[in-house]
Amino acid sequence: MHVRGPRSERRLLELYRALDGSARETLLAFAEFLAERAGAAAPAPAGPPPAPEPVPRPEGETVIAAIKRLSRTYPMLDRSRMLGETSALVAQHVMQGRPAEEVIDELEALFRAHYERMRDG
Repeated sequence: MHVRGPRSERRLLELYRALDGSARETLLAFAEFLAERAGAAAPAPAGPPPAPEPVPRPEGETVIAAIKRLSRTYPMLDRSRMLGETSALVAQHVMQGRPAEEVIDELEALFRAHYERMRDG
């Protein structure tokens, strides 16, 4: 199938097609995360941030599901400020085979640390 469009779109589609099902799911979830981040540049409200809304960590959770869960737990965070650190952790899992549980532990610590910095000013 020939795809017309900018070279970057064609390249992205080529990469997507080269991935297995799990990696495709990860790529799509990460793209959704980036798209959500692009629309989340609203100014922060004055005053202390709202408390996190904890969502229990399910057994066997995937890294991408953890990012979605943590985004629901900490909706007040500007995910664009966390993109580099989050991306690095996802890459460690997907590209280097780092265990999901370890990466999720670090993601939880990352989100918590960003919340605490926001809360403490």
